[in-house]
Amino acid sequence: MKKFLFILGLSGLVACGPSTEIVKSWHEPGAVVSASGNQKILVVGMVKDESSRRIVEDRIVGRLNGKGVASYTVITSEMVKAAKEDALEEQLTKGGFTHILMVRLADIEKETSYVPGTTTGYYGGYGRYYGYGAGMYSTPGYYQEDKNYFIETAVYSIVPNKLLWTGTTKTVNPSKIDKTISEIADAVSEQMKKDGFYIK
Repeated sequence: MKKFLFILGLSGLVACGPSTEIVKSWHEPGAVVSASGNQKILVVGMVKDESSRRIVEDRIVGRLNGKGVASYTVITSEMVKAAKEDALEEQLTKGGFTHILMVRLADIEKETSYVPGTTTGYYGGYGRYYGYGAGMYSTPGYYQEDKNYFIETAVYSIVPNKLLWTGTTKTVNPSKIDKTISEIADAVSEQMKKDGFYIK
């Protein structure tokens, strides 16, 4: 099993509107997870706090048609914080899991853009035109800083230990974790279907 990745914070994530999109994905040619197959997937949200971890895992499990199991039901928060590979592998073996899906915060990127000001003129006759300065309304331009959150989702088979699918989503200016995670889960599941990796 690949090294159990370090715990990274996703708390504070939110979307003001549909601001989440897939920016890249890859899958092993021929690899398929089917809703009608015998797969059993452990979903691991590598999140800083327990409540956020549960939200992440529950949202994703809800989209796996009974194939997913939230890791918080079999792995304690202490085990997750310790990030011990052997503890993870023990649970994977005991639970009879065929796959593991892991979600982590890959990067946070700041982006500054300039929003130009606006000027509205009023031309209601030559008198007003002559004194147009009094009839011009302006709002100044300003710089706006956006925060882009990049979330990586990876699916591995257990035997053999192999990466089968990975995708990265970008969320702009998140603020509510439950809504953002739902958007990420939707984007990821749709991309898996488009890639032919997940078949209903």
